[in-house]
Amino acid sequence: MRLREQIEELAARKDSPFTDADRDLFAAFKAALNRGEIRAAEKDINGNWTVNSWVKQGILLGFRMGSLVDMSAGGPLRFLDKNTYPVRDLTTADEVRIVPGGSSIRDGAFIAPGVVCMPPMYVNAGAYVDEGTMIDSHALVGSCAQIGKRVHLSAAAQVGGVLEPVGAVPVIIEDDVLVGGGCGVYEGTIVRERAVLAAGTILTGSTPVYDLVRETVYQRKPDAPLEIPAGAVVVPGSRAVQSERGREWGLSIYAAVIVKYRDAKTDRAVQLEDYLR
Repeated sequence: MRLREQIEELAARKDSPFTDADRDLFAAFKAALNRGEIRAAEKDINGNWTVNSWVKQGILLGFRMGSLVDMSAGGPLRFLDKNTYPVRDLTTADEVRIVPGGSSIRDGAFIAPGVVCMPPMYVNAGAYVDEGTMIDSHALVGSCAQIGKRVHLSAAAQVGGVLEPVGAVPVIIEDDVLVGGGCGVYEGTIVRERAVLAAGTILTGSTPVYDLVRETVYQRKPDAPLEIPAGAVVVPGSRAVQSERGREWGLSIYAAVIVKYRDAKTDRAVQLEDYLR
C-alpha cells in the first residue's frame, strides 16, 4: 500500500521541517481514517485482532505536524488544540445522529451510518465506531478504540484507546455488546461479541475476571490482552483479601465476575435498544 509506505517514511523523519506535500499526505491519511478505509486494528477471518502500527504512527504524526490554534466558537470558553485535529465535519449525508447538547467528534475518527450520539459525548481521533452503535451521554470513545456494530455505550461509559505504544492492541468492543452505565474498559481489553457489562464494571489489563460458569479465570498474558468471552454477562464483584491483616480487617477488593452467558432473558432485557435507535 503506497499510503502506508509514505506514512512510515514520513514518521521516521525526526528533524526535517514538514512541507506542503507532507501536509497533503497527512490530509489524505486522515480522510481515509474518516471514511473507515484504514483503521488502527482489524479482525481476521479467524477472529484474531491485528494492530496496524503504521496507522497509529500516522495519527501520532498529526500531533507532531500540528500547530496550536484557537478553536473557540465564541463566548467565554476557550478551546486550543492542534490544527491537524479539528472537530470532525459531518453532514446529513453521513447519516449520523448527533443530538444537540455539547458532543464532540475529533477529525480522524470513523463514525458509520446509523450511529447515535447523545449529548454530551466524545470520540477521539483514530477511533472506529461501526453501524447502529449508540454512544450515550457522558460516554467516551478513546483514540484508536474499535467499536463494533449495534453496540450500546451507556451513560458515563469510558472506553480507553491505547494510542501508544504503536504495537499495542487498542481497546476493542465487538458487535452487539452492551456496556452498562459507568463502566470503564481500558488497557487494550477485548470484549467479544454479544457480551454484557453490567453497570459499574471496570476492566483493565490487570483485572482478573472470574468465570463462575466455566470455572476459570481470565487474565492478560504477556503477549495478549485480556479477553471477555462472547456472550458473557459480567458484573462488578469483590474477593476477600487473604493476607492476615486483610482477614483481620475484613477487607475485600474489586473483582469482575462472569455470572452467566447471554440467553433469551438477557436478550429481552436489552431489546429496548432497537427502539431507541
